[in-house]
Amino acid sequence: MPGLGAKVSFPVPREVAFDYLADPANRPEWQSSLARVSAISGPVAVGQTWVDETVPGLKPQMRTTELDRPSRWSESGTWRFVRADLTLTFEPAPQGCTVAYRFRIVALGPIGLLATAASVPAVGLDLRKAAKILGGC
Repeated sequence: MPGLGAKVSFPVPREVAFDYLADPANRPEWQSSLARVSAISGPVAVGQTWVDETVPGLKPQMRTTELDRPSRWSESGTWRFVRADLTLTFEPAPQGCTVAYRFRIVALGPIGLLATAASVPAVGLDLRKAAKILGGC
């Protein structure tokens, strides 16, 4: 998936990080833009859907598009003419694991590229918050 991203270290095994990050019910704990998650359909699996209810009031429709536990998970969210795609790749590391992320926003015109570049730092901050939660810090 083209997009921008980086890596975040997690102080837990990749299975633990994967299960936490892939479950939409956990997202309001670590994703700063969310007020809540609603309308979760079924278990964590490809095709699972939910609604991210954001602090600004947007309600993108989300879907798990790839799930290969414990190594790779992807989602796609849509709202009006915008689609956002996130892929997380989990690698073992000596002190736990690393989570590499790729994020992009697809929209009409140059808005998508600008929005992607502006959003990637926030994705990294949210994942670092999740790492602290899982590490008990």
